Amino acid sequence: MQQLEALIEEARVEKAHAMPVQSLALSENEAEVNRQMQICNACRYCEGFCAVFPAMTRRLEFGKADIHYLANLCHNCGACLHACQYAPPHEFAVNVPQAMAKVRGDTYAAYAWPPALGALYKRNGLAVALAMAAGLALFLILAIARNGSLLQAQLAGNFYAVFPHNLMAGMFGAVFGFAVLALGMGVTRFWRKVSPGHATAPAVGEAARNVLTLTYLDGGHGEGCNEADDKFTLARRRFHHFTFYGFMLCFASTSVATLYHYVLGLHAPYALTSLPVILGVLGGIGLLIGPAGLLWLNLHRHPQQGDVNQRPMDRGFIALLLLASATGLALLAWRETAAMPVLLAVHLGIIMALFATLPYGKFAHGIYRTAALLKSAIEKRQPNRLQLGSD
Repeated sequence: MQQLEALIEEARVEKAHAMPVQSLALSENEAEVNRQMQICNACRYCEGFCAVFPAMTRRLEFGKADIHYLANLCHNCGACLHACQYAPPHEFAVNVPQAMAKVRGDTYAAYAWPPALGALYKRNGLAVALAMAAGLALFLILAIARNGSLLQAQLAGNFYAVFPHNLMAGMFGAVFGFAVLALGMGVTRFWRKVSPGHATAPAVGEAARNVLTLTYLDGGHGEGCNEADDKFTLARRRFHHFTFYGFMLCFASTSVATLYHYVLGLHAPYALTSLPVILGVLGGIGLLIGPAGLLWLNLHRHPQQGDVNQRPMDRGFIALLLLASATGLALLAWRETAAMPVLLAVHLGIIMALFATLPYGKFAHGIYRTAALLKSAIEKRQPNRLQLGSD
């Protein structure tokens, strides 16, 4: 044990003296990840836990691109912190999930487009999300009231009697298009920075499987993440699944409704037994269960397990998801009542705020993490030129 600690300390000191130029190029958070990766590279106890550690062992040096890649590859499951003999209060103070989370939060702003919006959301995520949703909802309510149709019970659930179809499609098309453009610009910059190499079909397949199953939220041993009580649990993985697939079902509902309208000539409102409504209801339920569970875990997680400064940003995204699903289900339940126009305005305002903030909040981590998982799948199929020890 003493020999290993001496080896780790020697590697850390040598690294600090051998690479002054790189150290100057790193931010404080990046330099901390660099320091911890040097220690972990000497120890390697956690090598089989997740994709971060095999990727780490392919490197002796950690530049900005490497650190950004590893930070987004980390799923913050907490397994390595739980197992680490050098975790606080040890003098080495190794806390990989927290160090990676801080850098990961920095990358959301660093790669965001436009950059100013990323910085704003990072500082005030919860306030920006809720203020934007409230402002848009109020604007739409006032627009309906101006036309004298705020409370009407004779609309028979016809949303287009409140907002014409072309107007609604134009508003959401613009916001959705902006979100896709901003996310695309950000992940393209990230992808070019990490120099991923050539993506083969097997690599793409492996990455897709890891994304869709959330492989690395199993703690590396199948028992799950470590939460506040330090016990293993699969709760985060399951709540993430509810959230992800709930979101995808809602997106599928909108896509099917679009096909109904433009291809089949079937116009809303649709029956409760129709495919768009069934998909939307299932997705809405998923987006109630998943975000509610993630919010509960976020509120109770130990401060060492992640970056507490990101919690307002995380909670802003979770709050918008919860509000979007709750108002969507309420709109469906009361769509044939006089409250429908108000419910519609509130729901549309929340949805527009959700999509407008997607490129800058917690949703972005899914995009960057997918790119990091693809790079990991590509990289592991390439020869390891270091060939150290048992590699």
